[in-house]
Amino acid sequence: MSEDRQYLRACSLVVGGDSEGLELGELSVVFRVRHADSETPNTADIRVYNLSASTMARIKEFTRVVLQAGYRSGAGLIFGGSIRQVRRGRNGTDTYLDILASDGDKAYNYAVVNATLAAGAKPADQVNKAAGAMSGHGTTVGHMPDLGGTALPRGKVMYGMARKYLRDAAATNGCTWSIQNGAVQVVPVQGYLPGEAVSLTAQTGLIGQPEQTNEGIKVRALINPRFRVGGRIHLDNESIQKYRTELRYKTVNLAPRLDEDGYYRILAVDWTGDTRGRDWYADLICVGIDDSAPIGSKLIDTNGGR
Repeated sequence: MSEDRQYLRACSLVVGGDSEGLELGELSVVFRVRHADSETPNTADIRVYNLSASTMARIKEFTRVVLQAGYRSGAGLIFGGSIRQVRRGRNGTDTYLDILASDGDKAYNYAVVNATLAAGAKPADQVNKAAGAMSGHGTTVGHMPDLGGTALPRGKVMYGMARKYLRDAAATNGCTWSIQNGAVQVVPVQGYLPGEAVSLTAQTGLIGQPEQTNEGIKVRALINPRFRVGGRIHLDNESIQKYRTELRYKTVNLAPRLDEDGYYRILAVDWTGDTRGRDWYADLICVGIDDSAPIGSKLIDTNGGR
């Protein structure tokens, strides 16, 4: 069987601290995880049903949650982050525990750069200093492309929020930055993460028809941990439902173009799963690899309205 074929679901949910943890994946688990190519930290809403009272009490001691999902032929990490809130509840005869978590929010909110760059430093040096400051708050340094750029003619003092330095350096050099499962990554707007594209067909997990919208190419598929923000998928362009504009409007900024070769960069992934139910989906928003047009169409009423 091809590794891209999905058969027999697999889920692991570990809550823990520095040295120990609890595996809850065998219980009834419902989750929604949101990943996006943006500064805002990713989040996870996880509900676990019918835990014992003693286990519920123990979870309050823990600080991290790691969620892996997929199929026995290929399960993998879809979320790793810090527990921000735990709350109990009851739904009829079932009790549940909600775990609300975020990815890299401490680094995003509290990391401060206090460093000096020597003359000759390049944009990558600024990015590495900012990412290094975040590592003191639980993140690691992920993918960093060759930013090139002009060397500083003189030294530069860096003092302030690390996220601002990352934002400025990324924007100046045609990139975006985000924190993905604890790793700070920078990806060119017209580039992608290294690695093989995930080929999506009805046989490898594609659900329904992809759709060209003013937000991007929307795709629903079965959960596949190989989907990564900044990574690639490959689609048959003939399977994509094309964008439609009302006849009385003219489009100023076209919806994202279809890539001639069918390769698309992932901008966002929403993971929705229920280990005892039907939901086991990844909803993606993508753009063509070389599509530099802003996402979103501005429609002007040809009759004079907007």
